[in-house]
Amino acid sequence: MKHLKVTLKRSTIGHPERVMETVRGLGLRKIGQSRVLENTPAVRGMVKKVIHLVDAVEAE
Repeated sequence: MKHLKVTLKRSTIGHPERVMETVRGLGLRKIGQSRVLENTPAVRGMVKKVIHLVDAVEAE
C-alpha cells in the first residue's frame, strides 16, 4: 500500500480549534515535523481539510 509523507509547514495559531485537532490527529506538533501515514480515505480527507498548513507527498 502506498503512503503519504505529511509535513507541517505553517502554524495552527489563529486557526479554529477543529483545524488544530485535525493537525494533531495527523500526528503533527511542530513546524517542520513529518509523518509517513498510510494512504487511506480517512487520512486523505484530513489532509484535504488542512492542505493550507501541510505539504503532502506520496511515498513508498
